[in-house]
Amino acid sequence: MGIIAFIILGLIAGAIARLILPGRQPGGWIMTLILGVIGAVLGGWLGSLLFDRGLEEFWSLQTWLLAIGGAIIVLLIYGAIVGRRQTHA
Repeated sequence: MGIIAFIILGLIAGAIARLILPGRQPGGWIMTLILGVIGAVLGGWLGSLLFDRGLEEFWSLQTWLLAIGGAIIVLLIYGAIVGRRQTHA
């Protein structure tokens, strides 16, 4: 998969993760999309580590599930860090 396809995958995965997660996420849409790209990297890494399957083809269901799962994990971690920082500030 090329870099442009990977970025598009991460952006869409971030948007889907934001729709799946309840409540308001800090950072707005731009930050969510950036975190989606990071989440796609994390999902691919975890998939290759745990299941011996990473991000392969753009249209593969496993690629999308790993990217969305990674984006959800990154959004949850980001929300916990930023949310905690805002309540103590």
